[in-house]
Amino acid sequence: MILGIDTSNYTTSVALVDDDGKILKDCRQVLPVKKGHRGLRQSEALFEHIRNLPELMHTVIGDQPIKNALKAIGVSVAPRPIRDSYMPVFRAGTGIAEILSDAIRVPYYRLSHQEGHIRAAMCETEIFSWQHQLDANWQRQSEPMLAVHFSGGTSEILYVKREKKGFQCKIVGRSLDLHAGQLVDRIGVMLGMDFPAGQALERLANPLQTAPLKLATQVVDGDFHFSGMENAAKQSLQKGEEPANLAYALFEAVGRTLGRAIIALLEKTEVSAVLFSGGVMANEIVKEEARKRIFAFCRSHRRPVSLCFAKPQYATDNAIGCALLAKEAFEAEQKKACND
Repeated sequence: MILGIDTSNYTTSVALVDDDGKILKDCRQVLPVKKGHRGLRQSEALFEHIRNLPELMHTVIGDQPIKNALKAIGVSVAPRPIRDSYMPVFRAGTGIAEILSDAIRVPYYRLSHQEGHIRAAMCETEIFSWQHQLDANWQRQSEPMLAVHFSGGTSEILYVKREKKGFQCKIVGRSLDLHAGQLVDRIGVMLGMDFPAGQALERLANPLQTAPLKLATQVVDGDFHFSGMENAAKQSLQKGEEPANLAYALFEAVGRTLGRAIIALLEKTEVSAVLFSGGVMANEIVKEEARKRIFAFCRSHRRPVSLCFAKPQYATDNAIGCALLAKEAFEAEQKKACND
């Protein structure tokens, strides 16, 4: 068995997978945010993780004979797989992993939250293809792809290649101001919803098939802006726009922005697959608008491509990706040791 731990800005997550990669346990606890507030300070989030971890760890491994069965631990130690990437919240999970690793003498692998998102998104995907067929083992292939990570703390498009441990990630598109999840939560809180507001805002928008309101988007060479949408949304509300119209227009604009950014990057790269992860990518309106726009480009340019959308349970923050990456890194080390 392999244990995964992730302590992100807003969710404490612990997962356990078996030697075949089957998910045995997946436990998560969303951190509480006071009504009317738009987030947590790092110190507040760190405290909540420290409070949540003992109970989640007991739920995941309390009845498991881990002393002889646990082979490795994977833990997110930073937001991104780049030098100097750091947030205090990840110290909570890292500390638990280090203690457990020393106590039962198993290796632990230092991973990033972003890599965990990418790997978890590969677990189960909804794949839409235009004249392109993904190999059955595409999750393990080394061919580069684009990976979208849209959440409350990140809005990036990455050029990704598999490595022996985790992924090599290069940012090729990103928000130059607000993150997509920040935008959604700010508008939701403005409408009186609890933080995080994504699901409640989507429920408000879902009954609409079209909306009379359209928010402008700004995309340049794969980079984009969301702050203008926030200002436009505030102005619309002040003018008496219906909240349901605004909710739909907001998600439609995020999807349109993402679609335009992906198209700009497809024009500059040779990739044939795009993976979508992060909590915002669980939104059906965002997914549909991005897919529709990208496929229109593919048809007109005869560009084969597959769009792989993570199922909602794998799109949001979790520790499954860390567990699976640790499993694969452990297996690679074992194979190398046998060959040597």
